[in-house]
Amino acid sequence: MRKIIVLSMISLDGVMQAPGGPKEDTSEGFKFGGWTVPYGDEAYNKAVQNELQPADYLLGRKTFEIWENYWPEHSEFWPGINNGNKYVLSKTRQKSDWKNSIFIESLDAIKKLKNSEGKDIQVWGSSELVHLLLQNDLVDELRLKIHPLLLGKGKKLFDDSANPSGFSLIESTATTTGVILANYIRNGEIKTGNAII
Repeated sequence: MRKIIVLSMISLDGVMQAPGGPKEDTSEGFKFGGWTVPYGDEAYNKAVQNELQPADYLLGRKTFEIWENYWPEHSEFWPGINNGNKYVLSKTRQKSDWKNSIFIESLDAIKKLKNSEGKDIQVWGSSELVHLLLQNDLVDELRLKIHPLLLGKGKKLFDDSANPSGFSLIESTATTTGVILANYIRNGEIKTGNAII
């Protein structure tokens, strides 16, 4: 069985939209594209480089369409993205010229992929896909870069559809620019108690 790992750059209010540049994703009038750029430092860059190691990828169609127009021409920064299998959840697309792109149509196909043999599966961007995965207990790990700013509006990592579940913090670092790099693994049910003394 493979792990599904969600990697996301988020603001304090959970916005994940267009972290890399002004034109990345302007849907719904989003005006703050490239909001992560001022926060890079040595620790941040090292964490990103570690995450760019070869993997397989599960993407939503919108993220895939942004990527297929960019990464094939910029492979010097992330060679693994061109060589890895890119599984794309879509009901409207069936093929792409970007090599190793495989289109799937359903939650059952994701479950089958997770239960297969192979590399761990990384999910980048793809807010609607992440919501679906969290709703169906399919996320094994969250690797978050939590940036010290509020963006207000924009696509968010979490919504109200997530199935309640517990996670354990397995690694964390605070960068010199105030970003918290936090890796969590799923550890089961929500535990509750009584705080009244």
